[in-house]
Amino acid sequence: MPTSAPSGVSPVVPARRASSRSTVKWVLMLGALSALPAFTVDMYLPALPQVALDLGSTEALAQLTVSCMLIGGGVGQLVIGPLSDRFGRRAPLLIGLALHVVISLLCAVVTSMPLLIGLRLAQGFFNAAAGVASVAIVRDRFVGAEAARILSRLMLVIGVAPMFAPTLGTFVLAHGPWRWVFVVLAVMGAALALVVLRVMPETHPPVKRLTGGVRTVAGGYGKLLKDRHFMALAVIPGLGFGVLMSYVVGSPIIFQQEYGLSEGQFALLFAVNGVGLVLSAQVNAALVRRVAPVRLLRFGVVAQAVLVVVLLVVVLTGAGGLIGLLVALWCVLAFQGLVPANASALALSRHGEIAGTAAAMIGAVQSLIAGSVSSLGGFLGGDAAAMALVMLAAVVLAIGVLAIATPAFRRGGWHMPV
Repeated sequence: MPTSAPSGVSPVVPARRASSRSTVKWVLMLGALSALPAFTVDMYLPALPQVALDLGSTEALAQLTVSCMLIGGGVGQLVIGPLSDRFGRRAPLLIGLALHVVISLLCAVVTSMPLLIGLRLAQGFFNAAAGVASVAIVRDRFVGAEAARILSRLMLVIGVAPMFAPTLGTFVLAHGPWRWVFVVLAVMGAALALVVLRVMPETHPPVKRLTGGVRTVAGGYGKLLKDRHFMALAVIPGLGFGVLMSYVVGSPIIFQQEYGLSEGQFALLFAVNGVGLVLSAQVNAALVRRVAPVRLLRFGVVAQAVLVVVLLVVVLTGAGGLIGLLVALWCVLAFQGLVPANASALALSRHGEIAGTAAAMIGAVQSLIAGSVSSLGGFLGGDAAAMALVMLAAVVLAIGVLAIATPAFRRGGWHMPV
């Protein structure tokens, strides 16, 4: 039960094993929060051609608004994470949500591409508060296998949101101009802020909060940077999402221009691939209670690497045509649920005393890597082969990081000390 608190102060909920009903409530709240950055990035992907045309710019600059959103989110998490360790989870979260609403409304009335790019950078920075808070609250609220299971659910939401966000964006565009997408995002932010105000208690009590200023923040990040295992585990989710984002960013051009799919067919394709992510996350959430997360992570990255090689062969040879490509791609994405969730859970378990800072570091590395990787396919030609090559590079790097910087592939690695 929440601890008592003075009048007017949100009660603090300590970490403990929760009932099933309580767990469902937290999963729903935190899942909605963790989905906001992903929806903000991807919901207007189908509108990129309209955005470029309406603002008198190019599609390349329109795509830059996506990368800037990710980069802004990465930097924002580095700043907001320590603030949540210092001032609690609710205050930074509410401020971030409020500014997300304001910036979304400004994006809805913007008149130039440079201004939209700047606003998207700022939007990424401030709505990073939702991602940081959701992960840190899991570490505050849950322990042991339950924490790993909840994180798996959150990684499911974060991974699936880019799949379904363009579908929702397509629905909005069917009823209005691209600017309506940002109005919808503003409504989402306002609704989440109301939920936080009315339902979500503070989970980081004052007695556990960090004191001090910049030196304390720097000390927290310094501690994380010196932990080789933590940093390796923080990089792996970024590479995993690099695989996902190379598909998300490249697929509109690949499937609508290279393979001639309509907007409706493209939206259906996103939904089908989202099913693969859902299934893998559900399997991971069930297995993590009986199988060590490091074992699932090790198996996941290797299996995904093999499947990406198959995807590349299918693309280069044309085996099976479009159907062959879709089947191979579905299989690659279906193993995504075994990688970021387990790596993040292992990383967070090492630094519970600075969970906000640790979550920020993981999220920032993830956003920065995914933002950088997602644009590489365009430089390599923007076709299906380029997408597969970027995926292969990301997953091979993930295996290398796990093998070199952690004991996961060494004798005794089944019980990696995290």
